[in-house]
Amino acid sequence: MNIGFVGVGRMGANMARRLKDRGFHVTAVYDTNRAAATSLAAELGCPASQDLSEVTAESDVIFTVVTDDGAMREIFSRSGDNLLVNARGKLFINCATLSPQVHIDVEKLARKAGAETLEACMASSITQAREGSLYLMCGGSEDAFHKAEPILQELGSTVRFIDGAGEAAKVKALVNMVMNINTAGLAEGLALGAALGLDLETLRKVFSQTGAASRVLETDGEDMQNREHACFFSAAHAAKDSGIALDLARGLGLELPLARATKDQYDRMVAEGLGELDKSGIAELTFKDRHKHSGDRV
Repeated sequence: MNIGFVGVGRMGANMARRLKDRGFHVTAVYDTNRAAATSLAAELGCPASQDLSEVTAESDVIFTVVTDDGAMREIFSRSGDNLLVNARGKLFINCATLSPQVHIDVEKLARKAGAETLEACMASSITQAREGSLYLMCGGSEDAFHKAEPILQELGSTVRFIDGAGEAAKVKALVNMVMNINTAGLAEGLALGAALGLDLETLRKVFSQTGAASRVLETDGEDMQNREHACFFSAAHAAKDSGIALDLARGLGLELPLARATKDQYDRMVAEGLGELDKSGIAELTFKDRHKHSGDRV
């Protein structure tokens, strides 16, 4: 089976490497960052396509891992060159965190072109993409899911079908919204502990054994303490994803004050030029001695 990738940043590149390792034929990669595409293509032994339609032509299944709603609409509906040129019979597996309506709209476009789509939203990070232990939430037709499942099983330790197009995207938006709130809350707890003169190693251990425990404590607590913010999930993406959840809430007339406050914090990081730090970098806004981010390690 020939597999193409559109979007070969941190996640897409490692997914492509994983499938190559598992014996799949990666036939084409594409990215607006030509250097990233060319480098990965050389590593995998495949072309770095100049056009989106080339990826479709060379592949039976095309994974897309793009940045946001605008990029997703662009690759499927751009005038002249897009993924749906001569796409009959192709399967598109769309892995980015996007607004649910975008997945619905792309599915409709693909059906008109004789193709199928599946959203495969990822609740994991770079390491899991490389190891094949992603948590994948899927939305679309059951037929598309069953076609994609053998490939997805090589990428994920959990592959869960949610429902029709857009439904997995709703679940993913809530996962990231709650994760971001937890991250901001942990940063404030550790910041207050530091200001009180508490030993943060001890504080983290106490958190881990009480109601303050969370997955974020495991992944980000030490990094917040040590100011290590190498990017696995960027602050810019955290802001975007919290915004998706807030838009969904707004459409239902719901107020989500914690989600709003968290998005404001991540928006502040972006505004101050810290959007490409890991989400753990939110601690730089809360620790008293880190105001204006004067530390050398940030």
